[in-house]
Amino acid sequence: MAFDYKKEYREFYLPPKKPGLIEIPEMNYIAVSGRGDPNEPEGEYRAAMGMLYGIAFTIKMSYKGSHKIEGYFPYVVPPLEGLWKQGGGGEIDYSRKEDFEWTSMIRLPEFVTEEEYDWAVQEATEKKQSDFSKVKFFTWHEGLCVQCMHIGSYDREPETIGLMKEFVREQGYREDFSDTRLHHEIYLSDPRRTAPEKLRTVIRHPVKKTVG
Repeated sequence: MAFDYKKEYREFYLPPKKPGLIEIPEMNYIAVSGRGDPNEPEGEYRAAMGMLYGIAFTIKMSYKGSHKIEGYFPYVVPPLEGLWKQGGGGEIDYSRKEDFEWTSMIRLPEFVTEEEYDWAVQEATEKKQSDFSKVKFFTWHEGLCVQCMHIGSYDREPETIGLMKEFVREQGYREDFSDTRLHHEIYLSDPRRTAPEKLRTVIRHPVKKTVG
């Protein structure tokens, strides 16, 4: 049976609908960064999706070819994730989607080294005759965060974020946004096949202990 990160690491991918604190370890990803409204039909975000999944499935299906990755095991490609900011981080204004700066990413299995990532980029470039140069090998260590499962449309996320803010204050913490600690979303539903009110999205914010 294929290894499923969502099921094996439920604490990271399937949190409850009530906010909670969690320590997030270092993980490796493939990532593409860009700017602008993710809903633009011909925008950078849509192009990034093609690049990410092109590399992700090149690695997943590598066992069928002549290139053998040491330590490979069958797995389900982890869900799409996104880091979001506007002008350096902090609060997200959902009415200004054109000002988004984002990094879209997919977690890599532990057996994927930078060398194997380089092979996958070259393999995908040759087979698909496409440019994958914007895809990067990205290591991310979030540390202490508050997270919550949001059910509903992306535009209604502020309601869940409000609950997270209240929880953080009650626990004696505060949000800790910076250029390297960002608003983080994990997408568990396909918006093309799921009604907006049923979308499931993990929302995660960095926090630190309040001093004084």
